[in-house]
Amino acid sequence: MTSGQPRLRILHLAYEDPHQPGSGGGSVRTWEINRRLADRHDISVITAGYQDAVERIEDGIRWIPLRPRTGGKIDRLAYFAQVGPALHRWSHDLVVEDFSAPFSTAFSPLFTHAPVVASVQWMFAREMRRKYHLPFDWVERLGLRRYYDFITVSSWLAREVGRRKPKAIIEPIPNGIDEVAFRTEPQRPQHLLFVGRLDAAQKGVDLLLDIYARLCRRFDGSPPPLLIAGDGPDRDALVARAEQLGIADRVEFLGRVEGIEKFRLMAEAYAVLMPSRFETFGIVAAEALAVGVPLVAFDTGPLREVAGGGGASLVSPFDLDGFTTVVLNVISEHDGRDRAREKGRAWTQRYRWDEIAMRQERHYLQTVERSIEQHARGR
Repeated sequence: MTSGQPRLRILHLAYEDPHQPGSGGGSVRTWEINRRLADRHDISVITAGYQDAVERIEDGIRWIPLRPRTGGKIDRLAYFAQVGPALHRWSHDLVVEDFSAPFSTAFSPLFTHAPVVASVQWMFAREMRRKYHLPFDWVERLGLRRYYDFITVSSWLAREVGRRKPKAIIEPIPNGIDEVAFRTEPQRPQHLLFVGRLDAAQKGVDLLLDIYARLCRRFDGSPPPLLIAGDGPDRDALVARAEQLGIADRVEFLGRVEGIEKFRLMAEAYAVLMPSRFETFGIVAAEALAVGVPLVAFDTGPLREVAGGGGASLVSPFDLDGFTTVVLNVISEHDGRDRAREKGRAWTQRYRWDEIAMRQERHYLQTVERSIEQHARGR
């Protein structure tokens, strides 16, 4: 921040706390960006409650989990109900609202006179309607009318927002990658790896188990084991599915894995597998390329934009046999790994958090400046 730029009071409606069990890439983005801006702005982050959650100051950020804090679904529902009171309680110059499942918006512009930036990493209420048979998409559509300033994590998602809000201000600013990924050196391959939330409706882990069962039938000899790193609501059902498919002895559910251990697992993988039904960015895809290991994914959402230029193998959506064939080829391919690693790491330089945080800050400052000018013209 240069001399003369304001110190903003930023109230970030983030839904997920990075310490919350099952939290995903959105909470990582909230933490990585805000901790880089906390020396120049006063930042408070409002999150949904969760079991053992506590209000705290961490990395210069004030984290405020709402109540109740039971660890149940009521915590998440209560978050949306409490956005209005929270905006009245904490003073702010700018509101940043992360769109969150199941219906994206919390209608924050209704409760504040300050400018609001919608940070869009998720906008799939239609898929949640199909899963739960509730009209989440109606709520999303109604809420979108209230927002005019957006940051999206991909150009693909920016086009989707622009289609619904053609006159809005929309800036694509991607997610970033932990610096540890760039410092991790690939090792001798030992396994296949999935990293992510165990949510079949989005992440397609059920499809992954079907793919691996096909691979086991087609593999000449004993196939590499499949490691599944992550937690989420569908774990028990996925464990049962592995049993039904007769592959439970080759599939290991590791639970949530983070930091150095996550990147070590990537470094030891023949490939990172990403069978998502839908994505808005796909941070695991970028992380795998930064580590320098092959990525096999369905060509859904923005994954071609995020990882295609880095050498990812993208398969026609939901072609399980085609996905299996690509994985088999990756396992048997020994030549060209060094070249692929260099390509992936060169491509992912664009996902450095320092630059991303600077871009996000510029957007905030421009939003506040526009708001001040509009108020001045309205006097």
